[in-house]
Amino acid sequence: MRNALGLMLASVVAAVVIAAGGWFYYSARADQGAPKTVAARAADQLPAQAKLAARDDVETTATIAAKPTAAAPAPAPAPVMPMQPKQACANPNALGVSRVVEIDTTGGPGFGFEHFKQFDFLTDKEVVLTFDDGPWPVNTPAVLKALADECTKGLFFSVGKHATYHPEILKQVLAQGHTVGTHTWSHVNLNSKKLTEQQVMDEVEKGFSAVRFALGTNPAPFFRFPQLQHNPAIVSYFGTRNVAMFSTDIDSFDFRKGATPEKIVETVMTRLDKLGKGIILMHDFQKHTGEAMPALLARLKAGGYKVVQMKAKATLQTLPEYDEALMKDMKVPTAGTNARPISSVVQTVSQ
Repeated sequence: MRNALGLMLASVVAAVVIAAGGWFYYSARADQGAPKTVAARAADQLPAQAKLAARDDVETTATIAAKPTAAAPAPAPAPVMPMQPKQACANPNALGVSRVVEIDTTGGPGFGFEHFKQFDFLTDKEVVLTFDDGPWPVNTPAVLKALADECTKGLFFSVGKHATYHPEILKQVLAQGHTVGTHTWSHVNLNSKKLTEQQVMDEVEKGFSAVRFALGTNPAPFFRFPQLQHNPAIVSYFGTRNVAMFSTDIDSFDFRKGATPEKIVETVMTRLDKLGKGIILMHDFQKHTGEAMPALLARLKAGGYKVVQMKAKATLQTLPEYDEALMKDMKVPTAGTNARPISSVVQTVSQ
């Protein structure tokens, strides 16, 4: 009996001990679990916030990307499309450039139906705007402004001497995206009997070197003969030098005495309306040409004409002997460092 009572008492004590131990065990687990649960929730919230911030950054960036996603708001990308020419033009109704053609000058092709009829690449209502004899103060900048206002491009045939007088203006021509060719050193008639064969060659090659010197880079291998006087020997020579020759389809006669902006516009448009297309010859050396340009471009636009820009597939390679002769004539030091670009010599370190 005693043994039974003792056994029962021991069982009760054991049950109490087990229950108490269990209570302390689960209480301790609960106390430890609470901070872990809170910490886990806090950790969950932080990545959620980080992900949200990341999405916000992506969405903001997308509105200024060159190729916005479909989900980006339509108004936001509009002001930031610099790679598209139409967006870059400040004039929404600009004449612009309808197409750009690249010319392979191998063999010295000719353009302009007044003298060359092989390459008829313009379609109806297309024109090429060309300018001779620059660069020149006031007049060339006036032409550049008119072209810039209509976001269109031209082809400039520079006289070598003028290029050395005003290299900063010719650099502006190139910087604004126009094509720069050449027009001899001093604008002499290359068919003149007063010139020897060597003098004719010098006029051409020294003109090339002068324009290259002014630009700081090679010009296009495009050439127009002064007074449209095509020297047969030079025509053949250009075939070996891979220089394209330019005549014209429409002469503005802006160089004539008594020319006015109004007369220039009427001369060009009358001829153009008859032909329907063509390479237009003008002179950025002439004051009245710059004055006529805004009205002429407006007439072209109103008449449904489109501007084609001509570029060369390769640049013109000048001859070293003429480059050196030009430097000597101009008394320019010819140390090797002078061939370095400005950016490698002069750099802004603080502003």
